[in-house]
Amino acid sequence: MQDTFKYKGMRKKLINELRDKGISSEEILDAFDRVPRHYFLDNAFAEQAYTNMAFQIGSGQTISHPYTVAFQTSLLEVKKGDKILEIGTGSGFQTSILCALGAKVYSIERHKPLHLKAKSILHKLHFTPRLSFGDGYKGLPMLAPFDKIIITCGAPRIPEDLIEQLKIGGTMIIPIGEGDEQQMQRITKVSDHELNVKEFGVFSFVPMLEKRVK
Repeated sequence: MQDTFKYKGMRKKLINELRDKGISSEEILDAFDRVPRHYFLDNAFAEQAYTNMAFQIGSGQTISHPYTVAFQTSLLEVKKGDKILEIGTGSGFQTSILCALGAKVYSIERHKPLHLKAKSILHKLHFTPRLSFGDGYKGLPMLAPFDKIIITCGAPRIPEDLIEQLKIGGTMIIPIGEGDEQQMQRITKVSDHELNVKEFGVFSFVPMLEKRVK
């Protein structure tokens, strides 16, 4: 698949839409300009890749709305060199945005076909995150602590193992709730015994399932 002038023009329109919806970070908007979203979708959806829509990507999963990706990323307040754990690689689009922002990204996916496909696309884009196939609830304890953690699926609760892998002063962005809607939360780990939790509105994600890899 090629990144033509047509797609680049469509990206510019999407970026203007994100700006109008309140995404003010020029670094994030620039990352969206650098990452061709149509690469992460089946050819049948390529013409709609730069609309603010979610799409099926197989294995019962979706690529999130561009605004949702931008919003979660803005809450994460990524700094160059941040060591970030992503739970739910999915298509790899959010992973690419984090890489484009200069983060050191570690990402887990529980669906093997998605893990392999994302690995291929990210390689073609010359991004070098560390991708793992496994249970996101367990995280990557051997590589902890992480500066920040982002969860791209709806969790019924805050996963304790992931909090343990977050450094003191670190931030976790996580949609909390069962059912069709979740409350976006930003959790700051104040100490080993104290969390600061703030809520940022209702979103809709596929569920984060425990102890299941496919």
